[in-house]
Amino acid sequence: MAKDYEITEKDIEIALRYLKYHDSENATRENAISLLEDLRAGYHGMAHHQPEKLVELQKEIDASKQSQD
Repeated sequence: MAKDYEITEKDIEIALRYLKYHDSENATRENAISLLEDLRAGYHGMAHHQPEKLVELQKEIDASKQSQD
């Protein structure tokens, strides 16, 4: 069984950096946390309603990580 995802300080920093670049007016710690929570909820829903899409997305992420190494 997969370990439950918990938002870390590193995740918040990355999300905040993303917001500063893409939506600087709303680049706050609170909005970064909200973004991460929304993403977590979206993936959770995908796991229930479109599990094949989630598997496909995971394969793309893994391939991207391998190409970066």
